[in-house]
Amino acid sequence: MARESQGRVALVDDEPNIRETVGFALEREGYRVDAYGDGVEAWDAFERSLPDVAILDILMPRMDGLELCRRLRQASDRIPIIFLTSKDEEFDRVLGLELGADDYLCKPFSTRELAARVKVLFRRLALLGASGGDEAAELLEVDQLVLDLQRYTATWNEAPIALTVTEFSILCALARHPGHVKTRRQLMEAGYPLDAYVSERTIDSHIKRIRRKFETVDASFGRVETVHGLGYRYRAGTD
Repeated sequence: MARESQGRVALVDDEPNIRETVGFALEREGYRVDAYGDGVEAWDAFERSLPDVAILDILMPRMDGLELCRRLRQASDRIPIIFLTSKDEEFDRVLGLELGADDYLCKPFSTRELAARVKVLFRRLALLGASGGDEAAELLEVDQLVLDLQRYTATWNEAPIALTVTEFSILCALARHPGHVKTRRQLMEAGYPLDAYVSERTIDSHIKRIRRKFETVDASFGRVETVHGLGYRYRAGTD
């Protein structure tokens, strides 16, 4: 009997062996995989129907992964995006995170690890889309900031802030302990529990994006503070 699909994954990579290997591994886990050889082919399909999760190579012909990520983020702030990169593509990787990617893996990578990360992202999506039912919302409230830990949603002064799942995890780690400094390593563990090799620049990129999103609804937002030489902290206040 065919296994019921747990969700749609778009795999965009110009290397046929990666499409075949990763596609097989994810389909074995129960996901429906739509594979594309370049960004133009993928975007043509996305304009008709968006995937649940997207896995994008950075270097591709016709349209690279960065441009495809940019377009996906314009279409939806909720679709989890994972980049596949080579170890020498740090600049592009950081730029991709600033554009709104949630995660990345360096080639060569373990298909088992990629499948585990996809599973985590789908679990977060399920919580995000939960209607609540009989289960009371679990909220973290710090002054004007409210984080719904069940649905991965955030509001500031009751205005919704569209965070990616990784951004939400990092902000939550800061807001749980206002005034306490969190090192970049601690924030890496919060945002990337499966990856011990995320660089500090990755966290800096996510922090910049979090700040920009809050500043779009409140130009005076300055609660996420840099503690030079140490890391970041969330400053509580009454303003």
